Amino acid sequence: MTVHKASIHTPDWVKNAVFYQIFPDRFARSARSAPMPGVTFKPWGSPPEDQGFQGGDLRGIVDRLDYLQSLGVNALYLNPIFASASNHRYHTFDYMQVDPLLGGNAALRELLDAAHARGIKVVLDGVFNHASRGFWAFHHILECGGNSPYLDWFTIHGWPLRPYQHDADNPINYDAWWNIAALPKFNIKNEGVRQHLLEVARYWIDFGIDGWRLDVPEEIDDAPFWQEFRRTVKEGNPDAYIVGEIWHEAREWLLGDRFDAVMNYVFSRLALGFFGAETLNTDYRPGGYTLVELDARDLAAGIHHMFSIYSREVAQAQLNLMDSHDTARTLWTVGEDESALRLCTLFQMTMPGAPCIYYGDEIGMTGANDPFCRAAFPWDDESQWNQPLLDFHRRAIALRHRHPALRTGVFTVLHAQKDIFAFERRLGDEVAIVVFNRGRLPATIDLHLPTAADEGRLFHPAWNGAARQVAGQWLSSIETPARAAVVLTTTSP
Repeated sequence: MTVHKASIHTPDWVKNAVFYQIFPDRFARSARSAPMPGVTFKPWGSPPEDQGFQGGDLRGIVDRLDYLQSLGVNALYLNPIFASASNHRYHTFDYMQVDPLLGGNAALRELLDAAHARGIKVVLDGVFNHASRGFWAFHHILECGGNSPYLDWFTIHGWPLRPYQHDADNPINYDAWWNIAALPKFNIKNEGVRQHLLEVARYWIDFGIDGWRLDVPEEIDDAPFWQEFRRTVKEGNPDAYIVGEIWHEAREWLLGDRFDAVMNYVFSRLALGFFGAETLNTDYRPGGYTLVELDARDLAAGIHHMFSIYSREVAQAQLNLMDSHDTARTLWTVGEDESALRLCTLFQMTMPGAPCIYYGDEIGMTGANDPFCRAAFPWDDESQWNQPLLDFHRRAIALRHRHPALRTGVFTVLHAQKDIFAFERRLGDEVAIVVFNRGRLPATIDLHLPTAADEGRLFHPAWNGAARQVAGQWLSSIETPARAAVVLTTTSP
């Protein structure tokens, strides 16, 4: 049993947010961003496995804010944007400069101002466990060897360093993330390193970002550092969101002294295992996890456990994603079964936590594990867009925005048997009843509501279904189509 601190508070805006994750190099290239002389990008839409730069930039995101707003998105999570020698930019060489290929600091200023004017928050990716061979302090060591005053910023095991020429007999001789030579690990015990990273964290908060997503934070196994990180960020903006990339349960990280939330891969594995059970792609391996088929009782047990280990404040702020730049796309994972993607998406929009859509999922983009999940968004060819799926996403997101109970209401499971999973969300006088039928045939069920005061209340259809009135705490004869859901609310349409 986890003891929750009564003082835990997570940002209220997150509880009402629908996030959209953007991989900047592949989302949109702006015609307003003239490339620097001599810069050549790969053609837009080149195979993602080519690994080159396709020229997406921050002004491209600005140009697509109308699209994002029409989708219903009110928060963005951007993969790294700082100066780096890789298209994913997890190889940072200057944390104080937005990559010139993305438009530099001026482009971020433009994006923040334009997004904030529309009520859209922007969260950046912070990669603080490791830098790159080009990071200025590591480069100083490469140039000066043992005479560099930055020697203790990293962990060196011998000379000469082998950052570029190494083999099995002569491996790299410094600590690096997953032993990848391009990613030297910081020595986080060094006070200069800590100070620099905290200055970076505060600088961009003061610049106007709305929070940090933290890459591989467990690899900085140093609670005092993360506690100081939280204090630094929250002093700059008490409403800033701090979300960590942790693939499993994260009790010790979510006790109010470090993160507000984590990327909720536990949630995604439960959803994929239930709604995609018939067609799961067994090649899904991100994070070292294998998906397993679940029935409704398994799903209910998993959700109960997930909510039992966190405070309600944390549960409402968890980043409920289905996929990301690190995983295969959802459509690929469920064997191209669009109905499973739709069910997973609607599940995101009706459950506690902040849903996050990975760019392009809403138009049916598909792809296997990294790098195939990082293709360019086909802006210039709408024949590649699944328009009915896009419309589904817009309606599902609007459903969440329309009903506060679906965002912050108390969650109670009402029914969990075989293919049917039903729950209640209750906030004040508004109650939402959500019934999922993953089966291949329509189903009709009766639900016993937990509150006697609901006797006689009329529930209206908010998503499929028909009006139903409570009789003796029973909401009877709820007809749910195959591979679909019904949402009934006490709010008149």
